[in-house]
Amino acid sequence: MKPPEERDFVRALTRGLDVILAFSHLRPSMTLSEVAEVVGLSRPTARRLLLTLEDAGFVKTDARRFSLTPRVLALGYAYLSSLDLAQVAQPHMDALVKLTGEGCAMAVLDDCDVVYVNRVPTHRITSLPLTTGTRLPAHATSMGQVLLADLTPDQLESYLTRADLPRLTARTLHSPHEIRSRMEQVRQHGWALVDQELEEGLRSISAPVMGAEGRTVAAVGMSTTVSSTTLERLRSEHVPHLVAAAAAISKDLGGRVAAERES
Repeated sequence: MKPPEERDFVRALTRGLDVILAFSHLRPSMTLSEVAEVVGLSRPTARRLLLTLEDAGFVKTDARRFSLTPRVLALGYAYLSSLDLAQVAQPHMDALVKLTGEGCAMAVLDDCDVVYVNRVPTHRITSLPLTTGTRLPAHATSMGQVLLADLTPDQLESYLTRADLPRLTARTLHSPHEIRSRMEQVRQHGWALVDQELEEGLRSISAPVMGAEGRTVAAVGMSTTVSSTTLERLRSEHVPHLVAAAAAISKDLGGRVAAERES
């Protein structure tokens, strides 16, 4: 007999969701064998899941390769519409972009990644395709570091146990010790700065958006390039505007905004 906590657990559903999440901009289409390998399933199981997803309208195939359909967007839209985060944040993000001339994004934490829930771009400054729904490793992004900094000690240790912590550039934090130290710094400052840890030549800053319970529910961030903005300008000019925008969004969400901290 299954343990009580597993009696209501539908493993096929989680495997189906794993199949959907296996597709990305790096893997927009895959063969049956590739899906099975990426998700860690047998070919027969992967085939049944793909055919089920195809029947439900989430996957399409040309008889050899499988890819997602636009219907998958409905899953993300259901989440976004329930949060109202994007709607509340939009005017503040628009104002921030107009004030600074830099692009702005909002993200939430999903396991070991940050997921973009809103974005106001200006011009493309990175090779990464950053759109709503984009997933990036939390440890290498300023928004991720803001979100990780709000985890409880036990939650942070659980994250450090699960996360792969890939070293994306020579500056990427890649050890639990480095990440714990950075998280303490982010808590003290009230914002995060990442200098070429996600991609060479790319800098970003982020601040927390607080919910009604006084915990971080999202992060708002701005990105720029090494050639266009110095670290000194980021800290002295952009950080105050970003922190103010995050505080305004928090206020609109009913969050308790902490007193402004000195950098």
